[in-house]
Amino acid sequence: MQGSSSRVRAVLGPTNTGKTRLAVERLLGHQSGIIGFPLRLLARENYDRMVAAKGPGQVALVTGEEKIMPPGARWFSCTVEAMPLSRDVAFVAVDEVQVAADPDRGHIFTERMLSARGREETLFLGAETIRPLLARLVPEAEIETRPRLSALTHAGPSKLSRLPPRSAIVAFSASDVYAIAELIRRRRGGAAVVMGRLSPRTRNAQVALYQEKEVDFLVATDAIGMGLNMDVDHVAFASLGKFDGHRLRPLAPAELAQIAGRAGRGMRDGSFGTTAAAPPLPDDTVVALESHRFPPLAQLRWRSANLDFSSIGALLGSLAAPPPRRELTRGVDASDLTTLAALSRDADVVRLADSRERVRLLWETCQIPDFRKLEGDAHQRLVARVFGHLVREECIATDWIASEIARLARPEGDIDTLMQRLAGIRIWAFISARSDWVRDAPHWQGQARETEDLLSEALHERLMSRFVDRRSAFLLRRLEHGKGEKLLAAVTRSGEVLVEGQMVGAVGGFLFRPDPHTAGADRRLVQRAARRALYAEMPRRVAALEAAEDRAFTLAGPNLLWEGVPVARAARGTTALRPLVQVLPSEFLDGPARERVRARLQNFLDARIRAELAPLFAAAAAVAEDQELRGPVHLLCEGLGVVPEPNGSGMPGAQRARLGKLGIRAGHFGAFMPALLKPGALRMRGLLWALANGLKESPPLPIPGRVAWQLEESAPAAGPERASFAAAMGWLPAGPIGIRLDVAERVAAELRAGARRTPLPLPAGLAGRLGIKAAMLPVVLRVLGFRLIPQAGGAGPPQPPLLVPLRRRVGQSATRRLATGPFASLSILDLG
Repeated sequence: MQGSSSRVRAVLGPTNTGKTRLAVERLLGHQSGIIGFPLRLLARENYDRMVAAKGPGQVALVTGEEKIMPPGARWFSCTVEAMPLSRDVAFVAVDEVQVAADPDRGHIFTERMLSARGREETLFLGAETIRPLLARLVPEAEIETRPRLSALTHAGPSKLSRLPPRSAIVAFSASDVYAIAELIRRRRGGAAVVMGRLSPRTRNAQVALYQEKEVDFLVATDAIGMGLNMDVDHVAFASLGKFDGHRLRPLAPAELAQIAGRAGRGMRDGSFGTTAAAPPLPDDTVVALESHRFPPLAQLRWRSANLDFSSIGALLGSLAAPPPRRELTRGVDASDLTTLAALSRDADVVRLADSRERVRLLWETCQIPDFRKLEGDAHQRLVARVFGHLVREECIATDWIASEIARLARPEGDIDTLMQRLAGIRIWAFISARSDWVRDAPHWQGQARETEDLLSEALHERLMSRFVDRRSAFLLRRLEHGKGEKLLAAVTRSGEVLVEGQMVGAVGGFLFRPDPHTAGADRRLVQRAARRALYAEMPRRVAALEAAEDRAFTLAGPNLLWEGVPVARAARGTTALRPLVQVLPSEFLDGPARERVRARLQNFLDARIRAELAPLFAAAAAVAEDQELRGPVHLLCEGLGVVPEPNGSGMPGAQRARLGKLGIRAGHFGAFMPALLKPGALRMRGLLWALANGLKESPPLPIPGRVAWQLEESAPAAGPERASFAAAMGWLPAGPIGIRLDVAERVAAELRAGARRTPLPLPAGLAGRLGIKAAMLPVVLRVLGFRLIPQAGGAGPPQPPLLVPLRRRVGQSATRRLATGPFASLSILDLG
């Protein structure tokens, strides 16, 4: 495409000079034109602008993977590689021509600069560094320099947590991008993510997330350096080096400037610096970036466009031709060349490429982009198969296309999986865009586009889920942009604490539980606003607790719950039957409010104890004026319904009868109330015993319905304490086990009656009645006051052993203690 009278211009300068806007205006000012961009993303972005100005029927989009070509299209937005140079148009423009120095793609930009011309005007846009080479290679070009519209200043290093809002953090690997984005999510609410591997749809969604201020941070690779226009105030480099596909190398000052220049839009100034693990920028680099002065490019990359298709060998030879000028140098071997070289060693491919037309076709298939970047020869095998289909069948088999697109059209998977599928569908979008390769190309282009949209939407959702906390981002943005204003805070009926409509925690009882995901650096500010709402809420809650009925409260162990939430705890009181209530610490309760809460909960606890141990309180009330029974009942109250030590069997019958009418049994092994051995009363007595003995909770109790209890199942761990707890609960300790007191009394009474005059043969089934194994009978019977004597053997069957009562006197200390107690009439413990 040549124009002998074409005016050639070059507009050079740093970022934010309005070069691209000028080029699009000049393009649309001509009757027809083509503009080439370095990225598909930019081609699509400017296509949308051109459509808005001229209408969809007048504008075409031409990239490797996407072609929108209305029949009457006059203006074309393209990637540089896809520019339709065979068209005769009035205007041609190439953006970012300094990419001609890039080792991988530079030869394409150089070729466009040397040969692409509009009939009336040609315009090159780029950095000032290309001026000397451009002047020598295109001497007819009119070169002008445009200054940057705003200042770009160095802000120095900064921690990630201290970066200002509207910052872009630049890293040079996917793993670094992910790590930084996750850290910002935890500390600053979230970040949008932009990488070169994103599809235009995903990238646009991420950019919109940032532009619409749903998040204040952008984490990106150097993909943002090429003309992506966003409202960035500060650019922070997380690294100063990158792997360029061949080696890890430091970024040149001009490359840093291309990225840093994204800060500041229009007349608004921008800043740049370093963050994370990046070292501070050298002073000379800072000066270069602020003044936009960099060493000029020494050479541009070149590859011959005059190709020989007579054979594969001839084609490879022409591609290896040396540059014609010293300003030009060969770049690294691009993917198309390495693929051709590999296929030149494939016997089947060489056999099929037996004519000039087929060699040309092979070269075209080798230019299928290797977006997947897989290890091994996967891409070469794909190209060979495409070439084979085209030679043998003149088109690619539709069932193969259908199966490959269907295989990729799966929206499940993580971020890397979806990006790999997107790379795969981009290859098939490129292939289906070739109407001379594919039957019904528009159909398959639509299928590829639908799959790309499906994957793009899924990828955007994964990025949002992983790297954005919408709530925290909103709150932090509100804090940042509303400084000096009070945040609106409220508490819902369900206890959720809202700040500016966003849930930041919950209140349970009188305690505030902050949401752990509320973002880091400004978390204290958010919680301060929440606490303002809670200080107003707590008086209402105190009043509600005071007015609540008892059914609103629950006793769960020593904890007192209000509407299912702990608000207080029972602790040791003046007596075992009157534990004290301690309200859980809360910054929202002052002294008077705390006392109101305590008094209401104390009333509930007292009523609950009275209800569970009602027989005991009834007995105490009945003997309040009875001098004879007041003492025994008082001891029974102190013992929580059981006095295990005194022997009441010698008590006068009338006194025992009167106690019996109160539900108290004065038995051989102690005094107790059978009603208080039931499960509900037993649980309450266990809790009260634990509180009176300074324990935090009740030791384990036996399963309801058991007659015997393995004492090692209970805490406390020490043997004497186990026995003391078991006895207090109404169990008669007998070695390693305890026998329920009412059962022990009943069985012992039966045995005493049977063995009153003569030894009693051991009753059958006695072990079962006691809930123990037969081997434990001697130990248990001794505690019950009996010993076993074997019967003399005879000629008949074995006879059961005989039960004989034990008799012993009580020691002086025990006699003295009992003499002063309620059972003072007893001085002998008659175990027989």
